[in-house]
Amino acid sequence: MSQQVVIIGGVALGPKAACRFKRLEPESNVIMLDRSPRISYGGCGIPYYVSGEVSEITGLQSTAFHMVRNPEFFRDVKDVDARNETEVTAIDRAAKTVTAKHLPTGREETIPYDKLVLAMGSRPRRLPIAGLDLPGVHTVDSLEAAESIKAAVAAGSVGSVAIIGSGFIGLEMAVAFADMWGLEVTVIELFDQILPGVTGPTLSTMARKHMEEKGVAFRLSEQVARIEGNGKVERVVTDKGVVEADMVIVSVGVVPNAELAKAAGLAVSERGGVLVNEHMRTSDPDIYAGGDCVEVKNLVTGQPMYLPLGSMANRQGRVIGDNLAGGDARFTGVVGSWCVKLFDLGVAGTGLTLAGATRAGFDAVATHITAIDRAHFYPEHGLMSLELVAERGTRRVLGLQGVSVMGDALIGKINTVAAMLPQKPTVSDISNVEVAYSPPFAAAMDILNTVGNAADNILTGQNKGISVTEFAKLWDDADSNVQVIDCRENLQGAPLEAKHPGRWHNIPQGQLRHRLQEVPKDKPVFLMCNTGARSYEALVTLTDAGFTQVVSVEGGMAAVNAAGVDV
Repeated sequence: MSQQVVIIGGVALGPKAACRFKRLEPESNVIMLDRSPRISYGGCGIPYYVSGEVSEITGLQSTAFHMVRNPEFFRDVKDVDARNETEVTAIDRAAKTVTAKHLPTGREETIPYDKLVLAMGSRPRRLPIAGLDLPGVHTVDSLEAAESIKAAVAAGSVGSVAIIGSGFIGLEMAVAFADMWGLEVTVIELFDQILPGVTGPTLSTMARKHMEEKGVAFRLSEQVARIEGNGKVERVVTDKGVVEADMVIVSVGVVPNAELAKAAGLAVSERGGVLVNEHMRTSDPDIYAGGDCVEVKNLVTGQPMYLPLGSMANRQGRVIGDNLAGGDARFTGVVGSWCVKLFDLGVAGTGLTLAGATRAGFDAVATHITAIDRAHFYPEHGLMSLELVAERGTRRVLGLQGVSVMGDALIGKINTVAAMLPQKPTVSDISNVEVAYSPPFAAAMDILNTVGNAADNILTGQNKGISVTEFAKLWDDADSNVQVIDCRENLQGAPLEAKHPGRWHNIPQGQLRHRLQEVPKDKPVFLMCNTGARSYEALVTLTDAGFTQVVSVEGGMAAVNAAGVDV
């Protein structure tokens, strides 16, 4: 029996649900409505259009076979009645109709539905400050915004850019402006680190250090007070100073577009997301919702979370398309996987950070390693830093984050753990997880197995580690009386011993058993090597010899250097 399905929203989830449903029920009618001029585009690609890596804006709208996904495409190729520049102003659940307004003409129409899909997406969070409407202040939320930003830069009227917010889009835009256009870029962040909420401080510092080396400036722990300018934007004023700028990008997150749903009496969460079950049904069984306007279940914590990602919207769209046709497809939830490319560095994660795990009520520990990501003897290799978060007692793995110059290799590690997280893996599962091995691609003891082993050593008390962030604070404190034992060979360790007499001592790990008398027993001792392997061996030796104030610096000098710690 044919039915009429109305879809509100035509960017990611809407088109996916429409096309999937039409393949299952070709005889049914689908009407897709969106208020924007252009539909079905990859919004996550906007920074790459601004940078010039995507040369034409239609590249973000095109299929893999170079057809632009406009209303004509959906009509002729997908048999979907797609109507752009058409805003839905009301939902009448009792009559099962929506009121739609054609924005160019103002013409209103009442459209009946058998099933309704809410794919209304999100909108940029608006800061409560003056100056947001000045010319030259932009958000990154549409193809029209992308064209306006790129046109201004290409015209040569922009020499400096201030970016408010250091999340994914903010940092990607920083890369686009600095790398491709050579602009002066300053990122202003309210928190004390970049990528707040998704990385720990050590990995965040590594990513920031890399971006600073590429010319991007950061102003952390600063709150924006207002944006100023005479006829156009000229500066951003914070609680700690002023940032001069010819353009300002505001990228401080998004909020779900759920007002229509709330007005129609559908269940909406306190944070504003539409509530759905595993079938993506709302509190009305004839109405489905997905994408950026809904909340989903976090499969690690079991609690609701908001995760506005195009990849998730597409997966949910297929589930909804199946269920519109009478299927029993389910979207059980997410673990929160993400990745971002920052110049030459890949940064990625899945699950919880240590701070996130603590907030969720877990008694958790984070284990950091920095090591070569493939066989050390293979000519092409790079350093990778991983941080594994696990629960004490149960040994359950809660998350994994990392940074690497080999971004594809990093994503492989993250995706492996992401696939495991719904099954509540333990540290032992990570230690023994099977991964493909060949020297050009991995080490015989894969770095993923290694971080699992390192976490196991910490959880069992065999290894006592300190993060680079903690080490840096103590090292910079002249009153901390920190003593470093450098376990590397003399060629590497002796120069630092000479530079920091009385604080830095070079005792190669192979000589340590015969030089125990040189290690102070009445002061905190930090063991250092290249990556943490030899310092762990040294810790075992010293612990066996009765030393109690000894810890190993996680990730060693590789992590220290990547984080920009001045030793």
